[in-house]
Amino acid sequence: MSTRSITLAGAVAAAALTLTACAGGGGGAGGEGAATLDVDLGNLATTTDPGTQPVDEVTWNLPYEPLSLDPMLTFNYAENTVDANLCEGLTRITPDLTVENALAESVEAPDDRTYVYTLRSDATFWDGNPVTADDVVFSLGRQVGPDSPTYWADYFLNVQSVEKTGDRQVTVRLTQPDALFEQAMSSAAGAIVSKAAAEAAGEQFGTPQGGLMCSGPFQLESWEPGKAINLVKNENYWDDELIPKVERLSFSFIADESTAINALRSGDVDGQYFYLPPAGLGQIEGSDATTTYGESYIFWTLRALQETGTFSKPEVRQALLAAIDRKAIADVVFQGAAIPSPVLAGPGYYGDDEAGALYQEAYDGYDVKPDIERAKELLAEAGDVSEPIVIGVQGSSAVHEQTANLIQAAGESIGLTIETKVIPVEQFGNIYFDPAAREGLDGFFTTYYGNMSDPLDVYSVFTPGGTNNFTNYEEAGEEILQARQTLDPVERAKLTIAAQEEVTRDLPWIPLNDLPVILVQNGAISGATASSAYLGYPWAATIGGVE
Repeated sequence: MSTRSITLAGAVAAAALTLTACAGGGGGAGGEGAATLDVDLGNLATTTDPGTQPVDEVTWNLPYEPLSLDPMLTFNYAENTVDANLCEGLTRITPDLTVENALAESVEAPDDRTYVYTLRSDATFWDGNPVTADDVVFSLGRQVGPDSPTYWADYFLNVQSVEKTGDRQVTVRLTQPDALFEQAMSSAAGAIVSKAAAEAAGEQFGTPQGGLMCSGPFQLESWEPGKAINLVKNENYWDDELIPKVERLSFSFIADESTAINALRSGDVDGQYFYLPPAGLGQIEGSDATTTYGESYIFWTLRALQETGTFSKPEVRQALLAAIDRKAIADVVFQGAAIPSPVLAGPGYYGDDEAGALYQEAYDGYDVKPDIERAKELLAEAGDVSEPIVIGVQGSSAVHEQTANLIQAAGESIGLTIETKVIPVEQFGNIYFDPAAREGLDGFFTTYYGNMSDPLDVYSVFTPGGTNNFTNYEEAGEEILQARQTLDPVERAKLTIAAQEEVTRDLPWIPLNDLPVILVQNGAISGATASSAYLGYPWAATIGGVE
């Protein structure tokens, strides 16, 4: 690295430290006097000690109010945090990020394009009606086909049919082998709802007006728009090990980070999951609340959105990333609670088998150090870059604001003009699903998460024609399609790594940092799931009071 590069990196880190101090939060490891969070990123948790005592009520905060609780429309943090306790699938993810049977008593694959699910006989919906094969056919079948409104469409791309083949048996047939489909059934994509209730409510299903009907350990009591979502214990839940000790679980919607931290410190709120560390998280220390950092699928990125404009050029994205100090972002913006990442799907997805070793070897071959001179060389190859790059940032987030300032400084150092557009937190998720929400944006910051321990789940967004392939990036398409059809984990890993190399070269999606799950619980309770499984596992079912 040249002397100029070292000087710039130091200046950027100093600027970021100043921003952090102005925001009133903990600083980072990048400067004298800056505080880092007390987190061991090499030893992350999956659970917290189960609470042993009954609790009348727990109040949990969400970063925004959900738009819907219908599982097929819950592809975001707040929605899935609630729904994980309400609706369950044929299988489910566990706190250690493996998969176990849930509503399915057994799962068989007579060939590589067929899955046969045999249902439990003792599972009922909250209204007492049994969970039947007809409900499963309805819940999965309504997500098949190009006209389905489901947010999980990419998992159903290869589904040919969903049929009742016995009193308690459902058979799913695929048009071709798909390594992601069976794994996806452990996420909200596979959640089962009451056919009768969903058909009766129509388009209002999952809203405050239409209600919900599932079979999980908590049931929906009420949804007071703008105020709270209230759940109560399901006394008749089929899984004896997950019958809640909490009688009532209420969700508030405090979006402002400082207000949320103060509510946790004061005890007005009993807990919250953070997918980004708020600036004041260090203030939790010394209060009655405890912070746990968990195993995670979450990563922090800058994603391209358009097929035209300055940011649509691979050379521009390559140049910008070469100018960004990812370690400064981890140490300063994230207060030490992040790891600089060279690829999108990092070690949290790998596992400890032979396929995981291949991913780790590929990961270790990349570098995250900034290189300003190389950045300038790349930008010189891009042609006209005078048009500003507009990046969408989420309101009420110091991390978005501070990262934007850092990246603007990096862009300016090599001749790029980067502007930001602040989007309210309640509307930010629309970028994923509404083309109108992407208008006027060249890119946006996203804390993305996959749903399974398979890097292909992340890279599959670049499936040709996929609903999340915003820029129609196709260079890695052949490897991704082949990987999805490859059921052998080792062979699939080789193909996915090949796709990863192309994505990491062209950067239609720029990796910045890997993040832990951040769980805060009031000192009076314990037991919430600490890993990314909280987005699909009934994380509140093991919460109880602390003696």
